Amino acid sequence: MYIGIRHFGEFYAKVPKAGGGSTGSSPPPPPAAMLFLRRQLLPLLRAASSLPSPIHHCARVLSTSTSASAAPFSLEDYLVASCGLAPAQASKTAQKAFDGASKDSRKAFEEISNCRLNSASNPDAVLALPSGVGLSRADIAAVVVADPLLLRSSPNKIAPRLLALRDRLGLSTPQIARFLQVGSSSVRNCDVVPRLEFFISFFGSFEQLLVVMKKHSRIVTYDLERVIKRNIALLRQCGVSVQQIAQLKGRVLGSNPKRMKELVLRAERLGVPRSSRMFWQALTVVAQINKEKVAARLVFLKGALGCQESEVSTAVSKMPNILGISEECLHRKIQFLIKEVGLEPQYILHRPSLFAYSLEKRLVPRHCVMKVLLAKGLLDSNRSFYTLVVRGEETFKLRYINKNKDSVPGLADAYATACGGAVPSAV
Repeated sequence: MYIGIRHFGEFYAKVPKAGGGSTGSSPPPPPAAMLFLRRQLLPLLRAASSLPSPIHHCARVLSTSTSASAAPFSLEDYLVASCGLAPAQASKTAQKAFDGASKDSRKAFEEISNCRLNSASNPDAVLALPSGVGLSRADIAAVVVADPLLLRSSPNKIAPRLLALRDRLGLSTPQIARFLQVGSSSVRNCDVVPRLEFFISFFGSFEQLLVVMKKHSRIVTYDLERVIKRNIALLRQCGVSVQQIAQLKGRVLGSNPKRMKELVLRAERLGVPRSSRMFWQALTVVAQINKEKVAARLVFLKGALGCQESEVSTAVSKMPNILGISEECLHRKIQFLIKEVGLEPQYILHRPSLFAYSLEKRLVPRHCVMKVLLAKGLLDSNRSFYTLVVRGEETFKLRYINKNKDSVPGLADAYATACGGAVPSAV
């Protein structure tokens, strides 16, 4: 459309005017003039409509000069040449950079006019910064692939933050490289070093913080004083340990402090006291599931197991994560444990951790082994199914399969087949 508007004056000047060179208010163009104008504009409008939107046009190739003869800038080619990326990876990374730029900006047209990806100038300036603190070309490439939006950042904004990682925080070059691969977005979005100082002290080391960030990278972007410190103080009052806090979802720790208080109360209403080591699990569950779903899951368990509400509450207090398992999955496990294994509902409720194991990869295969060993008289009939389930994989194989390999040839293969999801042949 903008093509037609740009040339409108030129075309209108060619339109035959009624009344020759009369002055004053011009009368409406006669039909012949309108037809002439339409014939001139329609080809341009059709050409404009066939072009991609300005955002996507900018996203693929942008000219570095207003001259029609100037070579266009391709971010894909730039990533291949500057970072050593393979063409397919460069294409994917470039697309993420442009897509993210369009979504990240509230003013799409302003984003286009101020696009920092229309030449090598801004990417060059940005990539020079990690190089300046010692990162290798391979390290920088890994950071760009992890966070393509880094290429459109303001060099003046991120330069002091990168230098502070080395000069104020004292991170080594390898540590900076590893941090940027998981936390580059935090360098773009906030003054991250004060947050890093706090979390390194809280978790005990930079290495431990990095473990947490690999699961929840946004943890270092939340407001330190108004959110993080207040929530941590409340959790510590509830008896939640530093190790348990490290396992909480980042968005739980970054919740509004008022919401965090509500989560604490909801966790307690599940029958999980603050003194329980399961309290942090209860917090995670109620943060992910609303009140209505929690209530529905409790009703389902009560009906599926044919038990009292108090019995379900006891099971939940032992393993709050039950509430995070879908009803379909719970139903399948309950049916298997009752009908195939022959367990009583009360037995299951007193051992709710049974629900934590995979039906296909744990419960069914080990039950197959148990049946074979019982049939061969190689297993004490009083041995409980739960005992076989909770054993670690290596311990289970050593105690129940390797020990009986001579007495039951093919048992190991049958177990492997069952773990793969297939029905083993008779042993």
